[in-house]
Amino acid sequence: MLLFYFFVSQQNASSQTPAQPDPGQLILIDKPLTWTSFDVANKLKYACKFKKIGHAGTLDPLATGLLILCTGKMTKQIDQYQAQEKEYTGTLILGKTTPSVDLETTFDAEFDTTGITGEQIEEAARQLTGDILQVPPIYSAIRVNGERLYEKARRGEAAEGIKSRQVTVSVFEVDATRFPEVDFRIVCSKGTYIRSLVRDLGLLLNNGAYMSGLRRTRIGDFRVEDADTLDSFIAKYRSAIVPPML
Repeated sequence: MLLFYFFVSQQNASSQTPAQPDPGQLILIDKPLTWTSFDVANKLKYACKFKKIGHAGTLDPLATGLLILCTGKMTKQIDQYQAQEKEYTGTLILGKTTPSVDLETTFDAEFDTTGITGEQIEEAARQLTGDILQVPPIYSAIRVNGERLYEKARRGEAAEGIKSRQVTVSVFEVDATRFPEVDFRIVCSKGTYIRSLVRDLGLLLNNGAYMSGLRRTRIGDFRVEDADTLDSFIAKYRSAIVPPML
């Protein structure tokens, strides 16, 4: 299935009919590992010659999964898609921490995980469920005094002035079968930082944790199973707009 949605009406073949502006498209992409959300938008812009394109919700470079993009006039609906509930699956590892709470940075502390039980991990996840106040990670794109936090963090500067924000975590399921690796599924509101949940779960256990993998599986009613890879989308898009040679 071609995973972009055309909102283009049929045009009159008459040369006297003025061309109508492109109403735009909604595109579902399964973002590849190490790509930024901007990388994906930029690739599509030039590969498909979109004049205007934007994404509805950033995914970290080390995360994969569903990325919604809009082109043309559909970009006006980006805020609507950003506001929708999101679902993630991933893996956290107890016993070590990194400044970025993922593998973008190197380990900075190690902890003994002896004595931590599955029940304690489940209780920590329960405490992070519902309407909670969350402090974004220092490696984030939030601006403080006009500068993004990750720019300060990469220079080794202390991150000051980070304000907590209220988010809603509807589901925080954990599976510690592979302890100290813990698999999870999270359903949450706009603006929730999964890395902050991982960090805070480690703190609740008087330990440390970092995220080794993350995948966004759903935004609202859109699912990653319905998304195209970048290459497959570009190939399908080009074949749809370029008539085959006879």
